Amino acid sequence: MKQWTVDAFASEPFKGNPACVVEPFDHWPDAGWMAALAKENNQAETAFLLRTADPARFGLRWFTPGMEVDLCGHATLASAHVLATELGLNVEAVTFDTRSGPLFVRRAGAGYEMDFPADPPGLTDCPAGLAEALGVVPVEVRAGRYLVAILKDAAAVRAVDPDIRALATIQGEAGETGQVIVCADADADDDVDVVDRFFAPGCGVDEDPATGSAHCILGPLYADRLGRKVVRFRQVFPGRGGDIETEAAGDRVLLRGRAVTVIESRLRIAA
Repeated sequence: MKQWTVDAFASEPFKGNPACVVEPFDHWPDAGWMAALAKENNQAETAFLLRTADPARFGLRWFTPGMEVDLCGHATLASAHVLATELGLNVEAVTFDTRSGPLFVRRAGAGYEMDFPADPPGLTDCPAGLAEALGVVPVEVRAGRYLVAILKDAAAVRAVDPDIRALATIQGEAGETGQVIVCADADADDDVDVVDRFFAPGCGVDEDPATGSAHCILGPLYADRLGRKVVRFRQVFPGRGGDIETEAAGDRVLLRGRAVTVIESRLRIAA
């Protein structure tokens, strides 16, 4: 069976966030097999698809090299891209049934628009050890699924060099342990509004290059802070990074980005 590696939230190869997408199954493989393949691929996520009676609806599961996760934006984008460009699926929108409920993706110009649940973060105290693990004192801390450490400026975001082992143990009031966003307003001469990074040692990823689920938190947060629905983000992972536009839509958030297939491969093993 085939597998594709897609750079998501990228308009050119070797940018954004790579995800592996396995061609759709008729029945879910054993979870241990999926976990082993994800570890073999050693990308932030490997996406697995399940066909349904509806050609525009698929089951979708995501595995990091260390665990199955409840929500992954970039591998959802990569999955929609594979279905549309590699497998010729010609539908107005595709629905993915996931642990986080139904997720919807449609073509939008040269890219894609994903409809995800919004996760507006609440104000919280700085958890013990967070500033020490990041090596910088946040101006403000928020908590949703992940912790959000707001820093003083874009330069501080780019300069963060965390103690990953220490960061892996910190949760505070966030829903998940060891998963922390750092962010700040972009510089005045930049072409985006916000720069951010995402550290996720709690799920086996030291730093993620471009993270859809993080922007389910950041999108509503900065829509409120900036007083407008549409916000442009740049995730400034060193050497890669990705561009993500969000639009607040009540209890949902629209995530927009592009994707590029960089590898097509054939698995020599059966599920």
